[in-house]
Amino acid sequence: MKFNILTLFPQMFPGPLEYSLIGKGLKKGLFEINTIDIRDYAFNNSKSVDDSPFGGGPGMIIKPDVLQNAIKSVKKNKTFYFSPTGKKIDQKFIQKVSKEKEITLICGRYEGVDQRFLDFNKIEEISVGDYILSGGEVASFILIDACVRLIPKVLGNTKSLDSESFHNNLLEYSQYTKPSEWNKMSVPEVLLSGNHEKISNWRLKNSLEKTKKVRPDLYKLYLQDKKRKI
Repeated sequence: MKFNILTLFPQMFPGPLEYSLIGKGLKKGLFEINTIDIRDYAFNNSKSVDDSPFGGGPGMIIKPDVLQNAIKSVKKNKTFYFSPTGKKIDQKFIQKVSKEKEITLICGRYEGVDQRFLDFNKIEEISVGDYILSGGEVASFILIDACVRLIPKVLGNTKSLDSESFHNNLLEYSQYTKPSEWNKMSVPEVLLSGNHEKISNWRLKNSLEKTKKVRPDLYKLYLQDKKRKI
């Protein structure tokens, strides 16, 4: 999978994507990061890419002509712009996007980009959460990491994906490791029993209880999906 990234700070990449299992996947060529420096496509010697907003207001807006010049450097594919006004992404979105061979991510800065650029190119606006970041670069790390870990051979054990949070709209069950007793707290006895059926039942129950308590919105979706399958 190839990720084209339009950014004012290409030196930020690959950044955290260079480490752990994701980093090994990058070195093996299981996915590719192609950064495009927006400033390289400015029309003046000063490499100016932004200007003040029409109608007044604080901050600067990245110009549509510069962005259009930059996006022409990559072939047309599924393109996303990170914005707090965009649709909030979830695991289902990630699963869908991870099946693409190539996508383009546009990282905004300052007060954002000219809306005409987004409208002209029919670019989908997405958000990683209800909070504000300094730019789209950090958001792109989140999306790329989430997508790449679904690529075959990137993770050592693909079975772990089936029990992770948000799979089937449930949060992952609580995990424990050695020592079996710590600070006068013990690991649930069933996990030490070696009985796989009992362990599986405990994990499902724990997952259901956790989801119902922490994310009632997800628990509701889980019940709806379960009802449809009956």
